[in-house]
Amino acid sequence: MSVEKSVSVEELADAIDRILPQTQCTRCGYPACRPYAQAVAAGEADINQCPPGGQRGIIKIARLVGVTPKPLNPANGTEGAVKLAFIDETACIGCTLCIQACPVDAIVGAAKLMHTVVADVCTGCELCVAPCPVDCIAMVDAPESLSQWTDERADDARRRYESRKVRLAREEAQRNAKPRSFDTAGNANGTNARQVLIRAAMDRARAMQASTKPKNTENLPDDVEKRLREIDARRGIAGSADPAEKS
Repeated sequence: MSVEKSVSVEELADAIDRILPQTQCTRCGYPACRPYAQAVAAGEADINQCPPGGQRGIIKIARLVGVTPKPLNPANGTEGAVKLAFIDETACIGCTLCIQACPVDAIVGAAKLMHTVVADVCTGCELCVAPCPVDCIAMVDAPESLSQWTDERADDARRRYESRKVRLAREEAQRNAKPRSFDTAGNANGTNARQVLIRAAMDRARAMQASTKPKNTENLPDDVEKRLREIDARRGIAGSADPAEKS
């Protein structure tokens, strides 16, 4: 890369980071936009690995570092219209896994309560989709008012991402400072059906990923059995929670 020698790697990374869309989607192969900017500045990553930034972003980075623009690397994905996450609130079980996955705190809700996406701050990163154990999150086309990813929205996404990092670090320090003991035995005695449903659905999702048999879907209450069958139907899976199959 033919950049001026007086420019440090960090200064170049700052300039590249200002070009990147700040979706924090990890499609570039790095955990966030800033690490990718640092890798490009250090000559460790190519300029064409950011699908949300698209060809326009590639051209800007190429001009900045003094190289010839190139097409987006298909291994990192394709450029497309702005999309936003949408949660089917009637199917949400309140597991909070999507909240934990969102890099910019664009999902609000609480444990065992339905969640919702704040469309104005969603970056369309898709990171909340895979962790959902009941498959109730979809990526939808952004409304016309949010169909353009502007520099102002990118700056706001960067601030929210950095703020979230600070908050998570503070919470981790607090946990380490005051260790607490938890009941990890998973005893279902005295728990309500919703708690059992959340554990069963989450274990089912993990089991499908690991190709193993779920461990906590035996002898469930009838209302939990019914809800799990509905969840399986949404995923297109044979209803393994059907009591008839257990007899």
